[in-house]
Amino acid sequence: MRYTAVLATCAVGILSAASGALAGGFAAPVVEPAGAAPVVETARDDWTGPYVGGSLGYSFGADDEIGLDFYDGDSLIERNPGLGSVDVKGLTAGVHAGYRWQRNNWVFGPEVWLESGSVDAADDVSLDGLTVESSVNYIIGLHLKAGYVVDPRTLVYGTVGAVHGDFDYEMSDAGGTTTEGYSAGGYSVGLGIERRVRPNLAVFAEWQYRNFGKTDLTFDNTTAEVLTRATPEHHNIKAGVNFSF
Repeated sequence: MRYTAVLATCAVGILSAASGALAGGFAAPVVEPAGAAPVVETARDDWTGPYVGGSLGYSFGADDEIGLDFYDGDSLIERNPGLGSVDVKGLTAGVHAGYRWQRNNWVFGPEVWLESGSVDAADDVSLDGLTVESSVNYIIGLHLKAGYVVDPRTLVYGTVGAVHGDFDYEMSDAGGTTTEGYSAGGYSVGLGIERRVRPNLAVFAEWQYRNFGKTDLTFDNTTAEVLTRATPEHHNIKAGVNFSF
């Protein structure tokens, strides 16, 4: 009798547990949702728009070779090539303005600039105590800048464009000094890097090569006309600031 009671109690417990399981139904396991894909941050389109700026620089590496031809009317009397070279160099200051667009990480746009300074040099020529001096009065340039944003605050770029310069070429001897002013056009190429320090303020450093071709200049002498050819090509390095709007 005692065993029968124990078995009956166990059977009731089993049936009760089974009944509760059936009443509650099957519980599906909870699956945690997959994490959202990380958002990749790209460079902001904050290089687009107008800007103005200023710079200080240094011009050097000119190759203005001196050669003098003496004429009597149309007749060549004497030719003196390779008498020396005028290594034009000196400090410069400039202002510029431009506009640029950004497409993904590429930035491009035009820039116009004006530059002047103390850029000149003289060379003594071993020909009748003659001294030749070449100087740069000012240069105007218009070029296209195109670059790549390596991070949201740093832009590396190249430039190519047209330049127009105003120059003086001076010849001095015992009889006095004669100065011929002239202008010449040419081209420029360059490389630079710009770094944003504030949303509307950036600093930059740039190198340019300017080539103005060759210009024939004629000086009146007491006995003949003196012809020379000016070639004021040079390099320029500069650093400055840009203010964007």
